[in-house]
Amino acid sequence: MKTGKLKRLQAAGWKAGSAQDFLQLSDEEAMLVELRLSLIGAVKQSRQKHGLSQSELAKRIKSSQSRVAKIEAGDPSVSLDLIVRALFATGATRQELQRAFSPKERLAA
Repeated sequence: MKTGKLKRLQAAGWKAGSAQDFLQLSDEEAMLVELRLSLIGAVKQSRQKHGLSQSELAKRIKSSQSRVAKIEAGDPSVSLDLIVRALFATGATRQELQRAFSPKERLAA
């Protein structure tokens, strides 16, 4: 958010903070959310990079297209195990997997 807009909102009585603060997540919970989001993004990116449709990926992981759509949408019913299996099934390289496990932003200490 731009500094000017932030100052105007604060002057009007609004508070600014992180999603972690708003949701009252522990550092561990916030890191888990960050990891899930990173892996989900990697699945979609790798699927598209390798020219796979959701249906083709579903066949590779012996699931349905709607389940792949749920993976990519971040549905909470999808396990980390399935997300990682889907990433492997896209043909992701070790480097792509490693990048997915490397958080883009660090939590504020």
